[in-house]
This record gives sequence, structure tokens and C-alpha cells, in this order.
Amino acid sequence: MTIRYGIIGSGMMGQEHIRNINLLGDARVVAVSDPDAAMRGAAQATAGPGCAAHAHHRDLLAAGGLDALVIGAPNHLHLPILRDAMASGLPILCEKPLGLTDAECAEIEALQAGRRAPLWVAMEYRYMPAITRLIAEVEAGTAGRVHMLSIREHRFPFLSKVGNWNRFADQTGGTLVEKCCHFFDLMRLILKSEPVRVYASGAMDVNFLHEEYGGRKPDIIDNAFVIVDFANRTRAMLDLCMFAEGSWWQEVVSATGDIARVDARIPGPARFNPDGQDRHSQLVVSPRLKQGYRQEDIANDPALARAGDHHGSTFYQHQRFIQMIRTGGAPEVSVRDGRIAVAVGAAAEESIRTGLPVHLPEFAGVPEYA
Repeated sequence: MTIRYGIIGSGMMGQEHIRNINLLGDARVVAVSDPDAAMRGAAQATAGPGCAAHAHHRDLLAAGGLDALVIGAPNHLHLPILRDAMASGLPILCEKPLGLTDAECAEIEALQAGRRAPLWVAMEYRYMPAITRLIAEVEAGTAGRVHMLSIREHRFPFLSKVGNWNRFADQTGGTLVEKCCHFFDLMRLILKSEPVRVYASGAMDVNFLHEEYGGRKPDIIDNAFVIVDFANRTRAMLDLCMFAEGSWWQEVVSATGDIARVDARIPGPARFNPDGQDRHSQLVVSPRLKQGYRQEDIANDPALARAGDHHGSTFYQHQRFIQMIRTGGAPEVSVRDGRIAVAVGAAAEESIRTGLPVHLPEFAGVPEYA
């Protein structure tokens, strides 16, 4: 049986989902919706013949004939769209962040508790080949007991999007929610513990300082350091810079244990490279004994490189999503996972505003990290 997808939100990420679904072979996009006519038309053309196009997501839902939904609309629309989409009874893949705030995510979590169909939060970074290799090495004990995890993302500024919605924290949740919930999700996944305390320092220093939209000036930070303490007494750090597009490695994830350090090194999207060519990722293992060092290049499938900016992870994620639909399994990235990732990002934004650490005892089940 071919899985029939409906795509709600047909901008850059929605179209990446469509290109990757087109490669699956046992799935196709049969309907798209977007209020922007240009995006809607581009998505319909990408999906191919027979794809219906709607200006409103409710029209897409009312038309029926679907087996699954993808929500790729702007962040501030996730909750209102989910209120309608969850009533459809269809499996849903919702782009990150799940919501703008913990309160929004708590409402989604409550709605999902009354549903039988799954809701999967799209954390594509889990499925990047270099990241999956790092996770496998950590779980195999290559690093020993991991005590520290660092994630560096030095990249290009936020791209221009319809209505420039991504320039404002009240529509994105703030940079550390919008962009970095991916990384807080990875921290939990790798360290196998829950966050209990967050401290951050950051600012808006370079990007969008002279832009103005309808009398409003952008208010999203473009650089930060974030430290997260976990209930099992491990710690993680995010080093974010969004005016460093000249970096050879866009992301570097380092898990350091009492035996070795394991690094995943990931380049930026091919379309932003000067030659437009995709570069290999790398896995590096550096033992403390200085014996057994190894470095491995990880090539990306050229077809997957052309289909999106995430090194094939969107494709691999859809493979797992479809497998879940066919077998009746549970989402690999749950609503709870999505909620905690947003909570950590929101805590980091709060810490920047106040200059104080923010405690999250409700997720770790402990009164305080001392």
C-alpha cells in the first residue's frame, strides 16, 4: 500500500519533505496546503501530477483521502493547526519545535493523550548519518562513561521566509527554541538523562540589526553559549554562532568519556558551499591512551543531498515514520521529547534575559540539582 501524505505548510521545509517523500517509492504526496500562492504552487509542482492544492489546512483535512500528515507551517501556527489535525485521527509528523512555549506543548501533550494515532516530532538531526554513528559508538562504550557533551553550530543567519516570520521571538519561540531544540533533544538522547538546570549567555550582535518590518525590529539572538546540567550529573554545552557561514564544519558534536572522545563533524548544506558541492561528514574517535585513533569519512547519497539541506536525515526519518505507520509502533520522537526540548530552549532564552540559571526539576523528577 502506498502511503498518501498531506503536507500542511509548503515553504522551504515543507518542500524538502516532499522531495524526500518522492524518493521513498512506497509513498507520495497527494495534497498540500499553504496560504501563500507561490509556495503552494511550488509544492504542488514538486509533488507531481495528481497532487491537490489548498489555501487552508482545513480544506485539505476535509478533502480526506490521506494516510498521514506532515506539518511544516511556521512555529506559531503549530498549535492551532494541531488542534484541527489531531482530530483527523491520522498519524502526524510535526516539524520542530512542537510549540512556542511549554504551555503550548503541554496542551498538545494533553490532546495527544486522548488519541490513538501517533504524533512524531520531526527532530531530523537524530537521523544525520554522522550523528547516528556517534550515538552508536557511545552506546557501544567506545567513549566509556560519557561525562561531557559539547555541540558547536557555527552557521549562516536565518534565511528569509514568507512574511519574515522567523525574525521575531513571538513567532519562533526565540532562536534557542526555534533552531536549537534539535540540539537539546540530542543532549538527552546521548546522555540518557533529563535536564535539571540551564544557564545561558547570548545576544543579538550582528544579524538583522538594521531590518524593520511594519515598524517592528527583529529580536532574535544570533549567538549564545548554553550549559545544561543533567540529573545523572553529566553536563552539556551548546556553542551557537549564526554569523559564521565560512566555517568548514557547520556542526561538531563531541561526546567525551573516561576512555575516549567521539566527534561527529558535519558540513553545511551543499548549496551554500562556494562550489555548490556536497562534502563528506566525519566520525573521529580519539582515545585517551593515544592508541587506536581513527577517522572515517561519511559520504552522503547524491540523490539525498539534492533533496534537502540535512544530509539525508529527512529521508531516513520518513523511512522510520512509514515503518511505524505500517507496523503500528510508537514514534521514535515523542510529544514528551518535543516538549522537553522546547522547555530547555525556553529556559535558555529566560536565562539570557535574567542572567540567572533556570531550574527544570519537573522533567527530571528531582527537587534540585545541587
